[in-house]
Amino acid sequence: MRRIISILLQNEAGALARVAGMFSARGYNIESLTVAPTHDEAVSRLTLVTSGSDAVIDQIIKQSRKLIDVLEIADLTRREHIETELLILKLDVRAETLGAFVAALRKYPRAQVIDISGSVRTMEFTGSGADVGEFLAAFAKIGDIVELARSGTAAVELGLSVLSHSSPLSRLSSA
Repeated sequence: MRRIISILLQNEAGALARVAGMFSARGYNIESLTVAPTHDEAVSRLTLVTSGSDAVIDQIIKQSRKLIDVLEIADLTRREHIETELLILKLDVRAETLGAFVAALRKYPRAQVIDISGSVRTMEFTGSGADVGEFLAAFAKIGDIVELARSGTAAVELGLSVLSHSSPLSRLSSA
């Protein structure tokens, strides 16, 4: 089963390597990984997507908590959450498929063309991993994919719930 795990860790050299190393050493696969500093520059949020049974995910969480850099960890999969991914796609669109390209673009309001160079259109699109996959499949039928980059999944829990080791909002989620 696909699982989304959110980790707060110290924003220090080697912290990400220790988390990735723990996954590698135990044979766990990381399908998607994003990491960036939070509003507190001493803390980074790492969001990863992996697969596994409940027992495997419980083991991943327990092992991750043992890492010195990990401040907090949560499996967001069964919680109400929002997830998004960024795709940047370069598509070679021939003149005979330009009409189909424009029609397809209208179906995706979160997509925008950010560059046109000759017959190559560079687009950005945000959505869930499934939305990104659907977008890619639709446009692969219209033109030739020249290049693409995907950010990986970023996710947070909906509402007042906050993954934090010392957030001022954490008191609101327990009220």
